[in-house]
Amino acid sequence: MTSTLVNADFDQRVSLPPPNPATWLQSPMPGVERYMLDRVGGEVARATSLVRYAAGAHFESHTHHGGEEFLVLEGVFSDQYRDYPAGTYIRNPPGSAHAPFSRDGCVLFVKLWQFAALDLQPVRINTKTEPWRQGMVPGLTVMPLHEHEGVSTALVRWAPNTRFNPHTHPGGEEILVLEGVFQDQHGRYEQGCWLRNPRSSQHTPFTGAEGALIYVKVGHLGAQFMTPVATSAG
Repeated sequence: MTSTLVNADFDQRVSLPPPNPATWLQSPMPGVERYMLDRVGGEVARATSLVRYAAGAHFESHTHHGGEEFLVLEGVFSDQYRDYPAGTYIRNPPGSAHAPFSRDGCVLFVKLWQFAALDLQPVRINTKTEPWRQGMVPGLTVMPLHEHEGVSTALVRWAPNTRFNPHTHPGGEEILVLEGVFQDQHGRYEQGCWLRNPRSSQHTPFTGAEGALIYVKVGHLGAQFMTPVATSAG
């Protein structure tokens, strides 16, 4: 795969719709497809993608020299260690290795090469059973997933007709809408939409009658991550 740039200007705001048949691209492994959300590099890249495994599809054993973060959205993802059903949040730190597959098919949200060099703690969270915490405004509950050097990741549940205060994200913000409809002054984002707000961006998020569940990462667009090198699988 030659060098690919997909939404590679991190100073620009990006909003993408849910995947459709035309947006899935075949990966090097049969039965594994990707919807590239952002990407800088070739087959080894700093990348954010939706990844879809057909039933029985697999990847050969490989090492994630730059680390791998993923959330299982549908089905059951597996490797030689265990099964990860929908709702599982995983961080495999730099230097970790596995041989992934899916018996019946699955869909993942995956981020590669977006680890700080010293962020070495594996994370395994079943978000279906993890407790929720009260958020900063009524109607908002939060499930923290990970935090390291100012980069924070969480699930946030919005009750119907919840409004948050206007605010700024100094280190940027990334959102994947998992359920319902999320909104701000820029637009309306249904389930499956992905958006990235650049550093120092401002917005006033809210929900309507549907409410919403979102994956949120903040602080990472100004962070220093490891640089992809061509010795690892991407």
